[in-house]
Amino acid sequence: MESRVLSGATAISAGVLRRRTPERLSSSCFSASKLISVGDGSGGNLVWGRQLRPTILLESSSLPASNFPATKREILRPCLAASSSPAEGGDTAGDAKIAPVGLLQKYPALTTGFFFFMWYFLNVIFNILNKKIYNYFPYPYFVSVIHLFVGVVYCLVSWAVGLPKRAPMDSNLLKLLIPVAACHALGHVTSNVSFAAVAVSFTHTIKALEPFFNAAASQFILGQQIPLTLWLSLAPVVLGVSMASLTELSFNWVGFISAMISNISFTYRSIYSKKAMTDMDSTNLYAYISIIALFVCIPPALILEGPQLIKHGFGDAIAKVGLTKFITDLFWVGMFYHLYNQLATNTLERVAPLTHAVGNVLKRVFVIGFSIVVFGNKISTQTGIGTCIAIAGVAIYSFIKAKMEEEKRQMKAA
Repeated sequence: MESRVLSGATAISAGVLRRRTPERLSSSCFSASKLISVGDGSGGNLVWGRQLRPTILLESSSLPASNFPATKREILRPCLAASSSPAEGGDTAGDAKIAPVGLLQKYPALTTGFFFFMWYFLNVIFNILNKKIYNYFPYPYFVSVIHLFVGVVYCLVSWAVGLPKRAPMDSNLLKLLIPVAACHALGHVTSNVSFAAVAVSFTHTIKALEPFFNAAASQFILGQQIPLTLWLSLAPVVLGVSMASLTELSFNWVGFISAMISNISFTYRSIYSKKAMTDMDSTNLYAYISIIALFVCIPPALILEGPQLIKHGFGDAIAKVGLTKFITDLFWVGMFYHLYNQLATNTLERVAPLTHAVGNVLKRVFVIGFSIVVFGNKISTQTGIGTCIAIAGVAIYSFIKAKMEEEKRQMKAA
């Protein structure tokens, strides 16, 4: 019905043009109003984004020709309102209003800054709460399972309410994601083993070596040629980590080796991720990886820590902090883990590679600094100098690599 009525608008307008008189109708009205035919999906046309009034058109189409001059004035009301639209520089907007631009749309840098702030904030809170849990509940395999379990429940609830809509999964995509999720699970568990064994600042210092493992894997596994400048930029990282490790007061081999295995695992995760490139959005992709990683982490947690947990692990933790605090701590550490990883993915999608590099380096500085302040970890002068050298090396490496990627994209675009 609406389509037939609106399609009659063109015929009526044409009749007006054929029968117009100079004293009744000025041609400037139509030239100023610029009747534009834009489909709105229902067969109707829009005038400056505003649908023609069907009631006016129905009344005009039922009147005899002798009353047509009066009818013209009814038809031209929306036309005149549109002709004074701000898009044409008129003084008044009439009925056609332009939607106001939101603050975040007007200043996108505020949105990006907010994403960075939330990423850092959630990451720092996660590391602090995670270490506090290990002080009274030293079971990193079980805690790793809780991290992933809370995140998976969050994803399932989000899918249930349609925020976001669940992306379909098939057997081919599942085969591609299983290696990625397995490496993610191994890297996550070994990171937590290191967090439980040594100071948070020391674990993050060791994890600063991750770019070195990435470069080595790219050179010797993927066959990609790494420039000499990148290798030279990694020298301060290796030197700084070595200096920090030699005099770290909380050093032990379990924490050191676990952090190194975490670096290797995340390196292979990056390699498999490149092979499993998909059009799926990052939120759904991370949700599926979390689900698969959860199933990978459950068996070792049951085998290695299950008997101890049943015998005295849960009882000791509840005796120290109480059942309510124990459960809420596990819930919130899992929630912060999932949210900071999700925010990290969403943040890095919004920025250029160079900004990405700066963000990663600053994040590690924030975590190390806050962990030292909160836990009051004593570090030697050599450890502090070594940590600074390692972070500076990571920054130089990230800057060089980001510029190289930007140059490659520009060459492909040209």
